[in-house]
Amino acid sequence: MLLKRGFGCTVDELLLAAEYILSGGNDAVILCERGIRTFESSSGATLDIAAVPYLKRVTHLPVIVDPSHAAGSADLVAPLALAAAAAGADGIMIECHYNPSKALLDARQTITPDELREIVSKCAQIRKIIS
Repeated sequence: MLLKRGFGCTVDELLLAAEYILSGGNDAVILCERGIRTFESSSGATLDIAAVPYLKRVTHLPVIVDPSHAAGSADLVAPLALAAAAAGADGIMIECHYNPSKALLDARQTITPDELREIVSKCAQIRKIIS
C-alpha cells in the first residue's frame, strides 16, 4: 500500500496512519512524501525534504518522494527529484507522458520520457555518490 502524506499532515500523523495499517495485518506499506501546504505559492506544495531522512531513521518502511505533486510545474520536477535522491529516498514517483499537454490529469507537472531518462540517470549518479 502506498501511503501518501496529506498536505496538512505532520510526519508523526503519517507514521500513525502507517501504524494503523500495519496493525491491521498489512505489512506492505510504502510511505510517500509529496509536499505540504505552506504560505509559499511559487510551487504546488513545499516538498518537505527533511522528512525523507527523518522517516528513514525512525521507521523500517520504504520512503519514496513524489516531486511532481510538490512541484506543480514540470520545470521544478527534476530539481526536486534530485534533492529526493540526495536525501536518501528509496524511490521517486514522477508523472510522465509522451505529450504532457494532452495528459488527462496534472498536465502542468507532467514531464516527457526524455526528461525522465535524464532524471533517472542523474539520480543514479547521486546514489553512487551518497552510498
